[in-house]
Amino acid sequence: MTTETAIQQLIDSPPAAVSFDLFGTLVEVERTSHPAELIATELAERNIPVPADWFDVYHEPRGDMSADTEQSLVEHVEALLSREGVKPAEPVPQSELEAAVLAAFDTPVETPSAAQAAVKTFSDEVPVGILSNCSVPGLVEQVLTRSAFEPEAFDAIVVSVDCGWRKPAEPAFAEIADRLGVKTDELLHVGDDARTDGGIADIGGDVLIVECPAELEDLTELAW
Repeated sequence: MTTETAIQQLIDSPPAAVSFDLFGTLVEVERTSHPAELIATELAERNIPVPADWFDVYHEPRGDMSADTEQSLVEHVEALLSREGVKPAEPVPQSELEAAVLAAFDTPVETPSAAQAAVKTFSDEVPVGILSNCSVPGLVEQVLTRSAFEPEAFDAIVVSVDCGWRKPAEPAFAEIADRLGVKTDELLHVGDDARTDGGIADIGGDVLIVECPAELEDLTELAW
């Protein structure tokens, strides 16, 4: 579904609930291409040494996982620091690892007015939630706190690091649909990535792909 045809289709057949992707759809943040460097810096600032081969092993696959499953980035970092032969002299507190990883992805958050208006348009009529792929525990919550959205704007928030599944996996969409009190084929999902966000269409739901948050402005024309 494109924004050009979405308005009339949604008027003719309103969704029972709507879920939004977060990054690139509702908010804009600076995405880093060097997470290993940023995490290493944050670890060093907390006096947590990284192994000499850190930048080589950081990008290795995280265990026996499929593309649809999610592993906490904190767990990945912990595993790298605990490998035989490179273990630190003292165990690193989990809270310190969590703080270091979260700080590595701490960037300014912009909330386009079109995104705010679109969320309000839908939330006035149906349950609204967020379904986000994110491997950093607490990052989605931190971003929303720093965004212009009010805490009560969303009826449910599902993050891959918490539920264990990444879009486009069916269980991820099933989780947000269940939390919003609807079936997956009654859900409209709005996002900016056809590959991941488009997974809802494979299980009977509707999808609206927007290239940028500004396109969400069109959704404010809905009147049911």
